[in-house]
Order: sequence, then C-alpha cells, then structure tokens
Amino acid sequence: MTVVSREVMVRSGMGRSVTATVAPLGGRSVVLFRVGPSEHAGALTLADGEKIAAAARMALDERCPLVGVIDSSGADIHEGLAALHGWGVAARAMQRCSGMVPVVLVVEGAAVSGPALLLGLADIVIATQAAFAYVSGPDRVSAMTGWTVTRQELGGADQLARLSGVAWLVARDRDEALDLVAETLSFLPDHGDEPPPFFPTTDPVDRLVEDLRHLIPATATGGYDVRRVLEGIADDGEVLELRSRWAPQLVTAFARIGGRAIGVVANQPQAMAGTLDIAASQKGAAFVELCDAFNLPIVTVVDTPGFMPGKDLEWRGMIRHGAQLVFAYGAATVPRVCLLLRKAYGGAYIVMDSKALGNDVCLAWPSAEVAVMGARGAVQILHRGESAERQAELEEAYGEQFLNPYVAAERGYVDAVVDPAETRLVIHQALSMLDSKREDLKGRKHDNGPL
Repeated sequence: MTVVSREVMVRSGMGRSVTATVAPLGGRSVVLFRVGPSEHAGALTLADGEKIAAAARMALDERCPLVGVIDSSGADIHEGLAALHGWGVAARAMQRCSGMVPVVLVVEGAAVSGPALLLGLADIVIATQAAFAYVSGPDRVSAMTGWTVTRQELGGADQLARLSGVAWLVARDRDEALDLVAETLSFLPDHGDEPPPFFPTTDPVDRLVEDLRHLIPATATGGYDVRRVLEGIADDGEVLELRSRWAPQLVTAFARIGGRAIGVVANQPQAMAGTLDIAASQKGAAFVELCDAFNLPIVTVVDTPGFMPGKDLEWRGMIRHGAQLVFAYGAATVPRVCLLLRKAYGGAYIVMDSKALGNDVCLAWPSAEVAVMGARGAVQILHRGESAERQAELEEAYGEQFLNPYVAAERGYVDAVVDPAETRLVIHQALSMLDSKREDLKGRKHDNGPL
C-alpha cells in the first residue's frame, strides 16, 4: 500500500532520521512517523526522539491512531546522553497514548536497544521478514554467554513471532505490512471513546452452521481446530488471527458478527490440548486488555483441561502470569460472551471468563463438560483403592452425572445450552442485547495488576 501524506503536521526539531505526517491509511487518517536509516543507520538523536514524541502528542490531540515504521540502530552515540534523553521523551509520549488511541508499529529493518523497547509500548506490532529486534545484540550475547548468534537468530521475524510474541503479524515487506496495519485498524475505533467501526454484511445473522454439530470428536482426547468454530460464526468466515505462532494453544483474533467487530479468545485443542501456560496467559491477558481499551466485545471460546503442570513453569511464575489473565477479564467492562465447547475444568475454567469473573452471557454446547476435573482424575482421587475395572465403571458414572452443562445451568453458571448450529445467531442476539452495557468505574490512580 502506498501512503500519501495529506500534509506534514509535525515539525518538532531538526531530526535527521524521523519523518512524521498525518496520512490516509485504509480510508482513515492516522499520524504516521517513520524512523529510517538515512543517517547513522537510523540512530535516534535528541531531535528525532522529540519528533516521535510530537507525533504521539499529535495523535492524542487529533484523536486518531498512531502508526510508526521503524528501522533504527538505537540511540545515536555521537550525541551520547542527549540521544538517550530523546528516546525517553519518545517513550513517555507513546505511553500516554496507551488506551487512548491505537498504537501500531511496523519493524521493517532494525529495532535495537531503545527502539526495540518502543515495540513493547505498542498495541500491535507487525514485522517484515527482513526485520530484527533485540535489546542486547549478538556481540554482547557472545561476550556474556559465549554463544555465537546472528541478528536473525537472536531477534529475526521468526523469533519475534514464534518465541517472544513481540510480532503480532509478519509481512513480506513494508507495503504488505501497511496493508496489515489498515486491516487491523479496521476493527478498532480511532480512539477509546468511540465504538469500533461497523461494517454492514450480507451474511445472514441467523445462518445455521451445520458443520459445528459434528465438530467435537467422540473421544475425550480427540483434537480439532477451534478456528473452524470461529470461521463458522464470523461474517463471511473472515477471521484475522493475531500472534498465531506464539502460544498457539490459545487463539486470539478479530472477527465480525452481524457487522459488529469483536475480539475472540479461544482455546486450541490442536496445540498442547488447549492447556494454559505462561505464554498463553500473557497472550490472552494482553488481547483482553486491548479489546477492553477500544470497546470491542469479547467472545471467549472454552475447551481446556486446565493449566499445564511443571516445575519449570511454577518456578518461572505460573501463579503471577496466570493471574494476569484473571485480572484482565475481571477488569474488562465491554460486553463479554463465554461459549463452552467441551472441557471446562478447574482453575482454567474460571480464568477463561467464567460467570465468576463477570461474563455477561455464558453459553454452552451439549458437549460441554463443566467440572473441577475430568472423570479419570476425580475417580483416581476419590476411589484410588478400587480395582481398574471398578474405576472404569465409576469414571463412566461420574461422566454421566457431572460432565455435562446442565448441572452448571441449574446453578446459574451457564445461561443457556445451545444447538451448535445456532451459535452464530445466539451470540449475535447476546451482543445486540449488550449493546447498551455501561459500567460506572470508580475513580483511582491506576490498577496494580500482576505484571
């Protein structure tokens, strides 16, 4: 996509590496800045940092998205401390945009040291295949650890998308990256005080999705692709999955139902049986907060046996990171619909936007299993002294009595058990009912979440 600027609006300082304009992108106005390698490999001077900060302030003043294209080797060592100050000024101004206007950054080359950390301040990051980003480069890694790595091995697009989760999407080049920026912004409002754009559709909201009736495997351990559910209920089957390669056991995506933009969080049984770990918890929490900041209703699709066990996970802070997902859902004020497909066990059931965390409508397919744990685990605890044959009988009885959605529905934890083929219609009806939802938030300085 070729971006034609309407007029240069930002004239802060005499920065050599940064240009900033108000430009049309995807039919909308955005504040677009670019950090290019014209001098000193795109190293940022004090004036460059001030220009990025001016662009961020312009985005806030104009109440429109901030988009940046970055190719920078870091702070300009020729300016020394002044260049570091400029980076700090830019970082603070970008932080002020958080939750106010969408911030989308594209890495088309280098993003090293300070500029790399700017990526962590963005709502969405898109990397080109030639991009690389890291805080400490290969030379420092080698000096400290003795390991020899290339720039791409350390922080290339593949690593950013698959290992660190920094890149939400990967594009071939800058033009494709800007096309993806426009596509992601089509689901988001210009600022946090307005609803997302509405796109009329010819796809009937009462369209039955017959295939969903036969999606869940007959065996409890059978896998399936949850994206078939999302494509089945979305307008014209169109779903934009974000961070697809990082923590793939949890799908996060934008979609539309009846023209209304939504965010979807879904367990993916095809990867790690849909279990939650640290990365999945972080991925889900960040996406829930993004949707909540910019008024996208959240549809949560649940099929998970629980949290992934392991001493390494516990030592790395599974408690803290699992709580991030709890915190994000508990704080979200947008309309929230939860759909239970199959396994909804234990703590993972609670953190996947259960009624206890405040979802507005909880739906379940007849195949849903809402329980503390699966039949085998329960029988092994309650009847560990029984023979294998007797335990098998007890498992079957436990499953028939407890592993269904009707017990939860009787207690008010599930609002309705729905025909899978009617899922699109029922979710649309729920979201339409919740259109007028508003929550009166108590004034406070800020949350203190489990970072």
